[in-house]
Amino acid sequence: MRAFQSEGRTINAYLAEPEHRSGAGVLVLHAWWGLTQPFRQICDQLAEAGFVALAPDLYHGKTTTAIEEAEALVDALNQEKERVRDDIAGAVQVLLQHVATSPAGGRGQGKLAVVGFSLGGAYALDLSVKEAEEIAAVVTFYCAYSGLEYSRARAAYLCHFAENDPFDPPEAFAEMEQEIQAAGRPITSYTYPGTTHWFFEENRPEYDAQAAHVAWERTVEFLHERLD
Repeated sequence: MRAFQSEGRTINAYLAEPEHRSGAGVLVLHAWWGLTQPFRQICDQLAEAGFVALAPDLYHGKTTTAIEEAEALVDALNQEKERVRDDIAGAVQVLLQHVATSPAGGRGQGKLAVVGFSLGGAYALDLSVKEAEEIAAVVTFYCAYSGLEYSRARAAYLCHFAENDPFDPPEAFAEMEQEIQAAGRPITSYTYPGTTHWFFEENRPEYDAQAAHVAWERTVEFLHERLD
């Protein structure tokens, strides 16, 4: 973990860089567990794929593996949504500056992607509207968010859905897809048979190795297409 300064804010985040320390920037927004090892590992895997990955700690050090505790953390977070948005916007600026000042000329300068999981997916979608100039690509896992002004966005979207999701049913996914399409933004979505919420996270009993592998390959391909 490292502390970064952005417009007077201290942003605690996990940073992972490729060996050559240059690459397009990808912001990673964690699920309601907090910035646990699986999400830091995702940053490491993105770095292996050639990206500079930054995951801000939205809970400021708090983590959990228990659903009840996660629900309490989300309830507390919902009481300070503007603070969370400001933290994420600060992380965007940190990543933009880091990519711009990296060796080899700052490949990817001015074009960022954001990858979000569940809770983080909702904030990723929100970010694509509120910080439209900076966000070129959005990847979400098991998350639906309708009612945003997607017409303001400039991003392309890749959405990974679980077939049997108790939090976001297929109807919610379909509604969001329709809104993004109506806004004229490109969206590609996949539903993974037999999966449920958290199917991508290795430390969860819902983890589906095959679906996670396919989703990851699709994610990396999409990011290269949109950022290279």
